Amino acid sequence: MIVKKMPILQGFPDFETVKKLTKKHAFSEHFVPVFYDIETTGLSRNSTFLYLVGAVAYEEKNWQMYQWMIEDEKEEPELLKIFSEFLQNFSCTIQYNGDSFDQPYLEARCQIHGLPSPFENLLSLDLYRQLKPVKGLLKLSKMNQPSVEAFLGIDQREYCDGGACIRHYKQFASGKKKDAADIVLGHNQEDLLGLGKILSMLSYLCLFEEGYEPLNCEILDEQIIFTLVLSCCLPVEFSNYSEKFYITGQKNRVRFLIKHQNGRLKQYYSNYKDYDYIPSEDTAIPKTLSVCMDKKLRKPAKKDTCYTWFSVTDDFVRNPLKQKTYLKHCLPYYLSTLK
Repeated sequence: MIVKKMPILQGFPDFETVKKLTKKHAFSEHFVPVFYDIETTGLSRNSTFLYLVGAVAYEEKNWQMYQWMIEDEKEEPELLKIFSEFLQNFSCTIQYNGDSFDQPYLEARCQIHGLPSPFENLLSLDLYRQLKPVKGLLKLSKMNQPSVEAFLGIDQREYCDGGACIRHYKQFASGKKKDAADIVLGHNQEDLLGLGKILSMLSYLCLFEEGYEPLNCEILDEQIIFTLVLSCCLPVEFSNYSEKFYITGQKNRVRFLIKHQNGRLKQYYSNYKDYDYIPSEDTAIPKTLSVCMDKKLRKPAKKDTCYTWFSVTDDFVRNPLKQKTYLKHCLPYYLSTLK
């Protein structure tokens, strides 16, 4: 088995940044994260095997990268045992699509070899799942790791992709190409470093999770312009729009422009199943109130029709608390309409 350990001197976020970006994900104060990525000979958990595990852990005030690669399929049980023991030192894992592939794959291979799951009582942060809401906002055509890295400006990799790595590993394992191990290990290392950089994209979720404060609000012609201060800095500036609004962000500032109709705005509500929409009044009301109305006058509200109207007064423009209440309900709705 090939075992490597090396410090990460640059290209990975500092520990406090990792803690800050992940604190909203139910992690305890005892925060000991480990990033990991695996390489397998295929997708099937029953007919393929695990040949490489890479991990990044914070030790003695520095990030350390670990890699374990087997030289023969017979070593897979030993690799699983080593990584299982390694995981016992941590409180949570951070990976990309790990909840759907990496963790189930490892658990299946452990079960095949009569080993217990190493993930019991271990929390998970799957960056792929967490970042799904920002796909439309950031105009991402795909959500695989290379596409997300490309958005961050990481568009050049030295080593091949995961599919080609399987071929290189088999050449290494068969003894035909011993230097192929460097290619496979290099690919895994790039994936691990990419995880650290992708983590910074959690800052965009501030817009979906009320991680901001209104700084300014003004009315300009037919638009109302909100300026927001985010609790985190964005790694890359962005802009997007629809017929109803325009949004742009840079560093820790976001500008949200929305059209008003004769000085009025729609206040959307996410719990639309609790509302009925009244077409004649172009408004939604709680079902507890509409139950007494003629059924012909109401219909179950949908995501796009669950709103009421309110007038944008001078008090609203001067009151950050009221602006925050409005944005809390409406900003997630408008962002969800971006495809």
